[in-house]
Amino acid sequence: MNRHLALIQQASKAINLKAIMAMPSENHTLSATDAALATLLRRAEPCLWLNPRRQAVLPRAQPVAGSSIGLDDTRAAAARFARFAPLLARLFPELQATAGVIESPLLPASGLHVGQGRLWLKADHLLPVAGSIKARGGMHEVLEFAERLALRHGLIGAQAGPDDYLALASPAARALFARHTVAVGSTGNLGLSIGVAASALGFSAVVHMSLEAKEWKKERLRQRGVQVVEHAGDYEAAVAAGRAQAAQDPFSHFVDDERSLSLLLGYSAAALHLQGQLRDAGIAVDAEHPLFVYLPCGVGGAPAGITFGLRQVLGPHVHCFFAEPVQSPCFMLQMMAGQGAHPSVYDWGLSNQTEADGLAVPRASLPAAELMESLLSGCFTVHDDTLFRQLVQVLDATGERIEPSAAAGFGGPAMLTGSDSGRPWLAEQGLQQHLARATHLVWTTGGLFVPPDEYERFVQRGRALS
Repeated sequence: MNRHLALIQQASKAINLKAIMAMPSENHTLSATDAALATLLRRAEPCLWLNPRRQAVLPRAQPVAGSSIGLDDTRAAAARFARFAPLLARLFPELQATAGVIESPLLPASGLHVGQGRLWLKADHLLPVAGSIKARGGMHEVLEFAERLALRHGLIGAQAGPDDYLALASPAARALFARHTVAVGSTGNLGLSIGVAASALGFSAVVHMSLEAKEWKKERLRQRGVQVVEHAGDYEAAVAAGRAQAAQDPFSHFVDDERSLSLLLGYSAAALHLQGQLRDAGIAVDAEHPLFVYLPCGVGGAPAGITFGLRQVLGPHVHCFFAEPVQSPCFMLQMMAGQGAHPSVYDWGLSNQTEADGLAVPRASLPAAELMESLLSGCFTVHDDTLFRQLVQVLDATGERIEPSAAAGFGGPAMLTGSDSGRPWLAEQGLQQHLARATHLVWTTGGLFVPPDEYERFVQRGRALS
Protein backbone atom coordinates (compact mmCIF):
# COMPACT_ATOMS: atom_id res chain seq x y z
CA MET A 1 0.00 0.00 0.00
CA ASN A 2 1.55 3.36 -0.99
CA ARG A 3 1.93 6.22 1.47
CA HIS A 4 -0.73 8.37 -0.23
CA LEU A 5 -3.41 5.65 -0.05
CA ALA A 6 -2.54 4.92 3.59
CA LEU A 7 -3.00 8.59 4.45
CA ILE A 8 -6.36 8.67 2.70
CA GLN A 9 -7.61 5.69 4.69
CA GLN A 10 -6.23 7.04 7.96
CA ALA A 11 -7.70 10.49 7.39
CA SER A 12 -11.09 9.16 6.31
CA LYS A 13 -11.46 7.28 9.61
CA ALA A 14 -9.95 9.78 12.00
CA ILE A 15 -10.98 13.26 10.86
CA ASN A 16 -14.21 15.11 11.39
CA LEU A 17 -14.46 16.58 7.91
CA LYS A 18 -16.87 19.38 8.80
CA ALA A 19 -14.71 20.54 11.68
CA ILE A 20 -11.54 20.42 9.60
CA MET A 21 -12.92 22.69 6.96
CA ALA A 22 -14.03 25.32 9.44
CA MET A 23 -17.71 25.11 8.49
CA PRO A 24 -17.55 24.54 4.72
CA SER A 25 -20.55 25.15 2.52
CA GLU A 26 -22.93 22.25 1.97
CA ASN A 27 -21.93 22.12 -1.70
CA HIS A 28 -18.25 21.53 -0.97
CA THR A 29 -17.79 18.63 1.45
CA LEU A 30 -14.38 16.97 1.50
CA SER A 31 -13.55 13.96 -0.62
CA ALA A 32 -11.32 11.19 0.76
CA THR A 33 -8.42 12.69 -1.19
CA ASP A 34 -9.01 16.09 0.39
CA ALA A 35 -9.15 14.38 3.78
CA ALA A 36 -5.64 13.06 3.15
CA LEU A 37 -4.58 16.56 2.22
CA ALA A 38 -6.11 17.79 5.46
CA THR A 39 -3.78 15.49 7.38
CA LEU A 40 -0.75 16.81 5.53
CA LEU A 41 -1.88 20.41 5.93
CA ARG A 42 -2.31 20.06 9.69
CA ARG A 43 1.17 18.53 9.92
CA ALA A 44 2.59 21.42 7.86
CA GLU A 45 3.90 18.96 5.27
CA PRO A 46 4.19 19.84 1.56
CA CYS A 47 1.17 18.76 -0.45
CA LEU A 48 -0.67 19.34 -3.72
CA TRP A 49 -4.37 20.14 -4.15
CA LEU A 50 -5.95 19.84 -7.62
CA ASN A 51 -9.08 21.77 -8.49
CA PRO A 52 -11.98 19.50 -9.48
CA ARG A 53 -14.05 22.53 -10.54
CA ARG A 54 -11.68 23.91 -13.17
CA GLN A 55 -13.37 24.49 -16.53
CA ALA A 56 -11.65 24.25 -19.90
CA VAL A 57 -14.24 26.38 -21.70
CA LEU A 58 -14.96 29.74 -20.11
CA PRO A 59 -17.76 32.28 -20.54
CA ARG A 60 -16.90 35.69 -21.98
CA ALA A 61 -17.25 37.24 -18.53
CA GLN A 62 -16.36 35.75 -15.15
CA PRO A 63 -18.55 36.48 -12.09
CA VAL A 64 -16.74 38.04 -9.14
CA ALA A 65 -17.85 40.06 -6.11
CA GLY A 66 -21.35 40.69 -7.45
CA SER A 67 -20.03 41.86 -10.80
CA SER A 68 -18.37 40.28 -13.81
CA ILE A 69 -15.07 40.88 -15.61
CA GLY A 70 -13.70 39.77 -18.95
CA LEU A 71 -10.92 40.31 -21.44
CA ASP A 72 -12.12 43.84 -22.21
CA ASP A 73 -11.41 44.79 -18.58
CA THR A 74 -7.89 43.42 -18.84
CA ARG A 75 -7.36 45.38 -22.03
CA ALA A 76 -8.68 48.51 -20.33
CA ALA A 77 -6.12 48.10 -17.55
CA ALA A 78 -3.34 47.72 -20.13
CA ALA A 79 -4.60 50.83 -21.93
CA ARG A 80 -4.48 52.78 -18.66
CA PHE A 81 -0.84 51.84 -18.19
CA ALA A 82 -0.17 53.01 -21.74
CA ARG A 83 -1.90 56.37 -21.18
CA PHE A 84 0.20 57.01 -18.09
CA ALA A 85 3.51 55.86 -19.62
CA PRO A 86 4.89 59.33 -20.53
CA LEU A 87 4.02 60.62 -17.05
CA LEU A 88 5.64 57.60 -15.40
CA ALA A 89 8.80 58.14 -17.44
CA ARG A 90 8.93 61.70 -16.12
CA LEU A 91 8.26 60.74 -12.50
CA PHE A 92 10.63 57.77 -12.39
CA PRO A 93 14.05 58.13 -14.08
CA GLU A 94 14.47 54.35 -14.12
CA LEU A 95 11.57 54.16 -16.59
CA GLN A 96 13.01 56.55 -19.16
CA ALA A 97 14.74 53.74 -21.06
CA THR A 98 11.40 51.95 -21.54
CA ALA A 99 9.39 55.13 -22.19
CA GLY A 100 7.39 54.55 -19.02
CA VAL A 101 6.57 50.89 -19.59
CA ILE A 102 6.74 48.75 -16.44
CA GLU A 103 7.50 45.21 -17.58
CA SER A 104 9.81 42.29 -16.85
CA PRO A 105 11.78 39.96 -19.13
CA LEU A 106 11.00 36.33 -19.90
CA LEU A 107 14.20 34.43 -19.12
CA PRO A 108 15.26 30.87 -20.01
CA ALA A 109 16.37 28.78 -17.04
CA SER A 110 17.85 25.72 -18.69
CA GLY A 111 20.29 25.27 -15.80
CA LEU A 112 17.42 24.33 -13.49
CA HIS A 113 16.17 20.76 -13.84
CA VAL A 114 12.42 20.16 -14.28
CA GLY A 115 12.43 16.64 -15.68
CA GLN A 116 10.49 16.83 -18.93
CA GLY A 117 9.91 20.12 -20.72
CA ARG A 118 11.61 23.52 -20.49
CA LEU A 119 11.75 25.97 -17.60
CA TRP A 120 11.43 29.75 -17.95
CA LEU A 121 11.25 32.62 -15.50
CA LYS A 122 8.79 35.49 -15.72
CA ALA A 123 11.16 37.82 -13.94
CA ASP A 124 8.89 40.15 -11.96
CA HIS A 125 11.66 40.31 -9.35
CA LEU A 126 13.22 42.79 -11.81
CA LEU A 127 10.17 45.05 -12.17
CA PRO A 128 11.29 48.67 -11.82
CA VAL A 129 9.83 51.20 -9.36
CA ALA A 130 8.60 48.65 -6.79
CA GLY A 131 10.88 45.65 -7.39
CA SER A 132 8.10 43.06 -7.29
CA ILE A 133 4.91 41.85 -8.95
CA LYS A 134 3.06 44.41 -6.81
CA ALA A 135 4.29 47.11 -9.23
CA ARG A 136 1.50 45.85 -11.50
CA GLY A 137 -1.66 45.85 -9.40
CA GLY A 138 -0.54 48.46 -6.90
CA MET A 139 0.55 50.93 -9.56
CA HIS A 140 -2.65 50.34 -11.53
CA GLU A 141 -4.98 51.15 -8.64
CA VAL A 142 -3.09 54.35 -7.78
CA LEU A 143 -3.18 55.42 -11.43
CA GLU A 144 -6.89 54.65 -11.73
CA PHE A 145 -7.63 56.72 -8.62
CA ALA A 146 -5.50 59.61 -9.91
CA GLU A 147 -7.20 59.43 -13.31
CA ARG A 148 -10.65 59.50 -11.75
CA LEU A 149 -9.79 62.61 -9.71
CA ALA A 150 -8.17 64.33 -12.70
CA LEU A 151 -11.21 63.74 -14.90
CA ARG A 152 -13.60 64.93 -12.19
CA HIS A 153 -11.66 68.16 -11.69
CA GLY A 154 -11.04 68.86 -15.39
CA LEU A 155 -7.27 68.40 -15.36
CA ILE A 156 -7.61 66.04 -18.34
CA GLY A 157 -10.44 65.40 -20.76
CA ALA A 158 -12.27 62.17 -21.44
CA GLN A 159 -10.43 61.82 -24.78
CA ALA A 160 -7.01 62.75 -23.41
CA GLY A 161 -4.02 61.01 -24.96
CA PRO A 162 -0.78 59.89 -23.26
CA ASP A 163 0.94 63.26 -23.77
CA ASP A 164 -2.01 65.03 -22.11
CA TYR A 165 -1.38 62.97 -18.97
CA LEU A 166 1.84 64.91 -18.43
CA ALA A 167 -0.49 67.58 -16.98
CA LEU A 168 -0.79 65.33 -13.92
CA ALA A 169 2.73 66.37 -12.97
CA SER A 170 1.72 70.05 -12.92
CA PRO A 171 1.49 72.13 -9.73
CA ALA A 172 -2.32 72.18 -10.06
CA ALA A 173 -2.50 68.38 -10.21
CA ARG A 174 -0.11 67.93 -7.31
CA ALA A 175 -2.11 70.40 -5.24
CA LEU A 176 -5.26 68.37 -5.95
CA PHE A 177 -3.62 65.06 -5.14
CA ALA A 178 -2.05 66.45 -1.96
CA ARG A 179 -5.55 66.91 -0.51
CA HIS A 180 -6.09 63.14 -0.74
CA THR A 181 -4.57 60.17 1.05
CA VAL A 182 -3.87 56.76 -0.45
CA ALA A 183 -3.64 54.06 2.23
CA VAL A 184 -3.00 50.31 2.22
CA GLY A 185 -2.36 47.41 4.61
CA SER A 186 0.57 45.22 3.67
CA THR A 187 3.24 42.72 4.68
CA GLY A 188 5.71 44.65 2.54
CA ASN A 189 5.75 44.56 -1.26
CA LEU A 190 2.26 45.91 -1.91
CA GLY A 191 2.98 48.70 0.55
CA LEU A 192 6.15 49.55 -1.37
CA SER A 193 4.25 49.69 -4.64
CA ILE A 194 1.37 51.81 -3.33
CA GLY A 195 3.55 54.09 -1.25
CA VAL A 196 6.10 54.80 -3.98
CA ALA A 197 3.51 55.39 -6.70
CA ALA A 198 1.21 57.54 -4.55
CA SER A 199 3.96 59.72 -3.13
CA ALA A 200 5.47 60.28 -6.60
CA LEU A 201 2.15 61.68 -7.82
CA GLY A 202 1.83 63.93 -4.80
CA PHE A 203 -0.67 62.03 -2.68
CA SER A 204 -0.26 61.67 1.04
CA ALA A 205 0.59 57.98 1.41
CA VAL A 206 0.02 55.78 4.47
CA VAL A 207 1.10 52.13 4.68
CA HIS A 208 -0.09 49.95 7.55
CA MET A 209 2.60 47.29 7.96
CA SER A 210 2.00 43.96 9.71
CA LEU A 211 4.45 42.28 12.06
CA GLU A 212 5.92 40.17 9.19
CA ALA A 213 7.10 43.24 7.26
CA LYS A 214 10.86 43.57 6.85
CA GLU A 215 12.52 46.61 8.41
CA TRP A 216 14.29 47.54 5.16
CA LYS A 217 10.96 47.80 3.36
CA LYS A 218 9.64 50.17 6.02
CA GLU A 219 12.77 52.29 5.75
CA ARG A 220 12.56 52.43 1.96
CA LEU A 221 9.03 53.82 2.27
CA ARG A 222 10.02 56.39 4.87
CA GLN A 223 12.77 57.63 2.55
CA ARG A 224 10.03 58.35 0.00
CA GLY A 225 8.05 60.42 2.48
CA VAL A 226 5.49 57.69 3.14
CA GLN A 227 3.93 57.38 6.59
CA VAL A 228 4.51 53.86 7.90
CA VAL A 229 2.14 52.67 10.63
CA GLU A 230 3.52 49.59 12.37
CA HIS A 231 1.16 46.97 13.80
CA ALA A 232 1.86 44.20 16.29
CA GLY A 233 -0.71 41.99 14.54
CA ASP A 234 -0.57 39.96 11.33
CA TYR A 235 -1.51 40.95 7.78
CA GLU A 236 -5.24 40.58 8.41
CA ALA A 237 -5.05 42.90 11.41
CA ALA A 238 -3.03 45.53 9.53
CA VAL A 239 -5.53 45.55 6.66
CA ALA A 240 -8.48 45.83 9.04
CA ALA A 241 -6.86 48.74 10.90
CA GLY A 242 -6.01 50.56 7.69
CA ARG A 243 -9.49 50.03 6.29
CA ALA A 244 -11.13 51.34 9.47
CA GLN A 245 -8.93 54.43 9.61
CA ALA A 246 -9.49 55.28 5.94
CA ALA A 247 -13.26 54.92 6.35
CA GLN A 248 -13.23 57.90 8.71
CA ASP A 249 -11.70 60.23 6.11
CA PRO A 250 -13.72 61.11 2.96
CA PHE A 251 -10.47 62.15 1.27
CA SER A 252 -8.77 58.82 1.89
CA HIS A 253 -8.69 56.04 -0.69
CA PHE A 254 -7.96 52.61 0.80
CA VAL A 255 -6.36 50.04 -1.50
CA ASP A 256 -8.02 46.88 -0.23
CA ASP A 257 -5.86 43.89 -1.10
CA GLU A 258 -8.60 41.52 0.07
CA ARG A 259 -11.37 43.00 -2.11
CA SER A 260 -10.02 45.21 -4.91
CA LEU A 261 -10.87 44.46 -8.54
CA SER A 262 -8.64 47.34 -9.67
CA LEU A 263 -5.61 45.58 -8.17
CA LEU A 264 -6.64 42.29 -9.72
CA LEU A 265 -7.12 43.76 -13.20
CA GLY A 266 -3.78 45.55 -12.99
CA TYR A 267 -2.13 42.18 -12.47
CA SER A 268 -4.14 40.62 -15.28
CA ALA A 269 -2.69 43.04 -17.84
CA ALA A 270 0.62 41.15 -17.57
CA ALA A 271 -0.94 38.33 -19.59
CA LEU A 272 -1.16 40.46 -22.72
CA HIS A 273 2.56 41.28 -22.61
CA LEU A 274 3.51 37.70 -21.76
CA GLN A 275 1.51 36.47 -24.76
CA GLY A 276 3.80 38.51 -26.99
CA GLN A 277 6.92 37.36 -25.16
CA LEU A 278 5.96 33.71 -25.60
CA ARG A 279 5.36 34.29 -29.28
CA ASP A 280 8.72 36.06 -29.70
CA ALA A 281 10.49 33.20 -27.91
CA GLY A 282 8.85 30.63 -30.20
CA ILE A 283 6.90 29.04 -27.35
CA ALA A 284 3.64 27.51 -28.50
CA VAL A 285 0.73 27.03 -26.08
CA ASP A 286 -1.74 24.43 -27.35
CA ALA A 287 -2.97 20.90 -26.68
CA GLU A 288 0.42 19.37 -27.53
CA HIS A 289 2.45 22.16 -25.88
CA PRO A 290 0.88 22.80 -22.45
CA LEU A 291 2.03 25.72 -20.32
CA PHE A 292 2.32 25.24 -16.55
CA VAL A 293 2.59 28.48 -14.54
CA TYR A 294 3.65 28.54 -10.88
CA LEU A 295 2.74 31.65 -8.86
CA PRO A 296 3.60 32.46 -5.23
CA CYS A 297 0.41 33.28 -3.33
CA GLY A 298 -0.38 35.41 -0.29
CA VAL A 299 -3.93 36.75 -0.01
CA GLY A 300 -4.44 35.73 -3.63
CA GLY A 301 -5.13 38.92 -5.59
CA ALA A 302 -1.90 39.00 -7.60
CA PRO A 303 -1.81 35.34 -8.69
CA ALA A 304 -5.57 35.37 -9.30
CA GLY A 305 -5.23 38.41 -11.55
CA ILE A 306 -2.39 36.81 -13.49
CA THR A 307 -4.31 33.55 -13.82
CA PHE A 308 -7.45 35.35 -14.95
CA GLY A 309 -5.51 37.17 -17.66
CA LEU A 310 -3.65 34.07 -18.83
CA ARG A 311 -6.79 31.96 -19.08
CA GLN A 312 -8.47 34.76 -21.07
CA VAL A 313 -5.68 35.12 -23.64
CA LEU A 314 -4.13 31.61 -23.77
CA GLY A 315 -7.18 29.42 -23.25
CA PRO A 316 -7.50 25.97 -21.67
CA HIS A 317 -3.93 24.81 -22.30
CA VAL A 318 -2.40 27.03 -19.61
CA HIS A 319 -2.49 25.49 -16.13
CA CYS A 320 -1.84 27.80 -13.18
CA PHE A 321 -0.77 26.64 -9.72
CA PHE A 322 -0.45 28.75 -6.57
CA ALA A 323 2.50 28.13 -4.22
CA GLU A 324 2.17 28.78 -0.47
CA PRO A 325 4.25 28.18 2.69
CA VAL A 326 3.26 25.13 4.73
CA GLN A 327 2.34 27.41 7.65
CA SER A 328 0.28 29.85 5.53
CA PRO A 329 -1.76 27.87 2.97
CA CYS A 330 -4.75 30.20 3.15
CA PHE A 331 -5.71 29.96 -0.51
CA MET A 332 -5.58 26.18 -0.63
CA LEU A 333 -7.81 26.04 2.45
CA GLN A 334 -10.26 28.47 0.87
CA MET A 335 -10.41 26.55 -2.41
CA MET A 336 -10.96 23.28 -0.57
CA ALA A 337 -13.71 24.82 1.56
CA GLY A 338 -15.53 26.47 -1.34
CA GLN A 339 -17.89 29.42 -1.34
CA GLY A 340 -19.81 29.96 1.87
CA ALA A 341 -16.79 29.39 4.13
CA HIS A 342 -13.80 31.55 5.00
CA PRO A 343 -11.26 29.44 6.91
CA SER A 344 -8.12 30.78 8.58
CA VAL A 345 -4.80 28.98 8.84
CA TYR A 346 -5.11 29.43 12.62
CA ASP A 347 -8.22 27.24 12.56
CA TRP A 348 -5.95 24.43 11.41
CA GLY A 349 -3.38 24.86 14.16
CA LEU A 350 -0.91 26.52 11.79
CA SER A 351 1.27 29.45 12.86
CA ASN A 352 1.26 31.72 9.77
CA GLN A 353 4.98 32.17 10.50
CA THR A 354 7.22 32.15 7.43
CA GLU A 355 10.31 33.90 6.09
CA ALA A 356 8.29 34.49 2.92
CA ASP A 357 6.85 37.71 4.34
CA GLY A 358 4.64 38.47 1.35
CA LEU A 359 2.95 35.07 1.69
CA ALA A 360 2.26 35.27 5.44
CA VAL A 361 -1.51 35.68 5.18
CA PRO A 362 -4.00 33.81 7.41
CA ARG A 363 -7.14 34.14 5.29
CA ALA A 364 -7.59 34.33 1.51
CA SER A 365 -9.32 37.01 -0.53
CA LEU A 366 -12.89 35.84 -1.15
CA PRO A 367 -13.25 37.63 -4.53
CA ALA A 368 -9.97 36.08 -5.71
CA ALA A 369 -11.08 32.62 -4.61
CA GLU A 370 -14.48 33.06 -6.25
CA LEU A 371 -12.79 34.04 -9.51
CA MET A 372 -10.42 31.05 -9.33
CA GLU A 373 -13.27 28.57 -8.83
CA SER A 374 -13.27 27.64 -12.53
CA LEU A 375 -9.85 28.93 -13.62
CA LEU A 376 -7.20 27.58 -11.26
CA SER A 377 -5.61 24.17 -11.73
CA GLY A 378 -4.30 23.72 -8.19
CA CYS A 379 -2.27 24.81 -5.17
CA PHE A 380 0.78 23.35 -3.45
CA THR A 381 2.75 24.08 -0.30
CA VAL A 382 6.48 24.30 0.46
CA HIS A 383 8.73 24.36 3.53
CA ASP A 384 10.65 27.55 4.29
CA ASP A 385 13.91 25.59 4.10
CA THR A 386 13.01 24.65 0.54
CA LEU A 387 12.57 28.32 -0.35
CA PHE A 388 16.14 29.09 0.71
CA ARG A 389 17.59 26.08 -1.12
CA GLN A 390 15.75 27.08 -4.28
CA LEU A 391 16.84 30.71 -3.93
CA VAL A 392 20.46 29.52 -4.03
CA GLN A 393 19.78 27.17 -6.93
CA VAL A 394 18.33 30.06 -8.92
CA LEU A 395 21.35 32.23 -8.13
CA ASP A 396 23.83 29.54 -9.17
CA ALA A 397 21.97 28.53 -12.33
CA THR A 398 20.88 31.94 -13.62
CA GLY A 399 22.58 34.66 -11.58
CA GLU A 400 19.17 36.07 -10.64
CA ARG A 401 18.66 37.41 -7.10
CA ILE A 402 15.19 36.70 -5.74
CA GLU A 403 13.67 36.88 -2.28
CA PRO A 404 12.41 33.76 -0.45
CA SER A 405 8.74 34.30 -1.29
CA ALA A 406 9.64 34.51 -4.99
CA ALA A 407 11.27 31.08 -4.81
CA ALA A 408 8.02 29.34 -3.84
CA GLY A 409 7.04 28.43 -7.38
CA PHE A 410 10.16 26.40 -8.17
CA GLY A 411 8.83 23.34 -6.37
CA GLY A 412 5.86 23.18 -8.73
CA PRO A 413 7.22 20.99 -11.54
CA ALA A 414 8.47 18.28 -9.16
CA MET A 415 5.25 18.41 -7.13
CA LEU A 416 3.18 18.04 -10.28
CA THR A 417 5.20 15.34 -12.03
CA GLY A 418 6.63 13.49 -9.04
CA SER A 419 3.81 13.22 -6.49
CA ASP A 420 1.20 10.51 -6.03
CA SER A 421 -1.55 13.03 -6.69
CA GLY A 422 0.12 14.95 -9.53
CA ARG A 423 0.86 12.02 -11.84
CA PRO A 424 -2.71 10.65 -11.96
CA TRP A 425 -4.03 14.15 -12.58
CA LEU A 426 -1.65 14.65 -15.51
CA ALA A 427 -2.85 11.35 -16.97
CA GLU A 428 -6.53 12.19 -16.44
CA GLN A 429 -6.07 15.57 -18.13
CA GLY A 430 -4.30 13.99 -21.12
CA LEU A 431 -1.13 15.94 -20.29
CA GLN A 432 1.30 13.15 -19.42
CA GLN A 433 2.00 12.32 -23.04
CA HIS A 434 2.84 15.95 -23.84
CA LEU A 435 5.24 16.70 -20.96
CA ALA A 436 8.34 16.52 -23.15
CA ARG A 437 6.95 19.46 -25.14
CA ALA A 438 5.65 21.37 -22.11
CA THR A 439 6.79 24.75 -20.86
CA HIS A 440 7.10 25.38 -17.11
CA LEU A 441 7.00 29.05 -16.15
CA VAL A 442 7.88 30.20 -12.63
CA TRP A 443 6.73 33.72 -11.79
CA THR A 444 9.50 35.24 -9.65
CA THR A 445 7.60 37.87 -7.76
CA GLY A 446 10.15 39.97 -5.87
CA GLY A 447 13.75 40.64 -4.96
CA LEU A 448 15.16 43.64 -6.85
CA PHE A 449 15.53 45.94 -3.84
CA VAL A 450 16.59 43.43 -1.18
CA PRO A 451 19.62 44.97 0.59
CA PRO A 452 22.91 43.15 -0.11
CA ASP A 453 23.45 42.12 3.52
CA GLU A 454 19.90 40.75 3.75
CA TYR A 455 20.31 38.81 0.52
CA GLU A 456 23.65 37.42 1.70
CA ARG A 457 21.88 36.09 4.78
CA PHE A 458 19.40 34.31 2.50
CA VAL A 459 22.25 32.77 0.50
CA GLN A 460 24.16 31.60 3.57
CA ARG A 461 21.07 29.91 4.95
CA GLY A 462 20.34 28.28 1.61
CA ARG A 463 23.87 26.97 1.21
CA ALA A 464 23.89 25.62 4.77
CA LEU A 465 20.67 23.73 4.05
CA SER A 466 22.01 22.40 0.75
